[in-house]
Amino acid sequence: MSGQNESPYYFVPHPSRHPISAAVGLLVMLGSLAAWINEHELAPIGVVVGLLWLLYTLWHWFGDAIAESEGGMYGKNVDKSYRWSMSWFIFSEVMFFGAFFGALFYAREIALHQLGSLDYKLIWPDFSAVWPNNGPAALVSTFKSMQPWPVPTINTALLLSSGATLTVSHHALREDHRKKAIIWLAATLVLGVCFLFLQGFEYFHAYNELNLTLASGVYGSTFFLLTGFHGFHVFLGGTMLAVVLVRMIRGHFTAEHHFAFEGAAWYWHFVDVVWLGLYIVVYWL
Repeated sequence: MSGQNESPYYFVPHPSRHPISAAVGLLVMLGSLAAWINEHELAPIGVVVGLLWLLYTLWHWFGDAIAESEGGMYGKNVDKSYRWSMSWFIFSEVMFFGAFFGALFYAREIALHQLGSLDYKLIWPDFSAVWPNNGPAALVSTFKSMQPWPVPTINTALLLSSGATLTVSHHALREDHRKKAIIWLAATLVLGVCFLFLQGFEYFHAYNELNLTLASGVYGSTFFLLTGFHGFHVFLGGTMLAVVLVRMIRGHFTAEHHFAFEGAAWYWHFVDVVWLGLYIVVYWL
């Protein structure tokens, strides 16, 4: 927020059409997605229409919020509410990934050992409680697990480097070195795009050379669930940083007031930390 005023009161915006418009877009998109799963012919068109409508609404909604910020309508209390809102949002994301890590822990440390215990030897005498495996009775086709080298390790280096470049950009902005901040933020975006490109290559390699798919038992399910949702969050965080970069180029931030940058940076660092957990638990253990 570059135009923050010193008012102790909250800014109350005028009634807006954006919430109901976004709800309509979500309803059309998710309803069409459900129809797509049930193989309705026109459902893919509905998904695209709903998504485009939602993106159109968010474009104007965020544009209004940016205009209010640049117009000096946001005071200290609004700034504080944004900080708390972003903090709780990231906390909800922590719980989101916590559930997925919990599912992986249960499958590996509890369910797998139960199936390999003496109680189940009469049913599946050849089953070995070794992770990963094809499941009892080998119901899943043979596959190879994903190894940490080279792509996951390179991606780890990319994300850690992006966290460092983002921090440099933030310090440059706080020191009012705008050009330096823009350059390092752009470098952060480039590293994020490289990460997503390599993850796409990793998935291609998994499907075509390792026979590792979503149908590869609980290992395949948890692998693609965790890494796929993390990739989506990298894309989302990159989108936030891209918007911040455009705003920074337009001169929207000052050294004192730039919470849009800070909020996006918090989210990006959270994504980095989640990847470190994934890298250790999914690829190494």
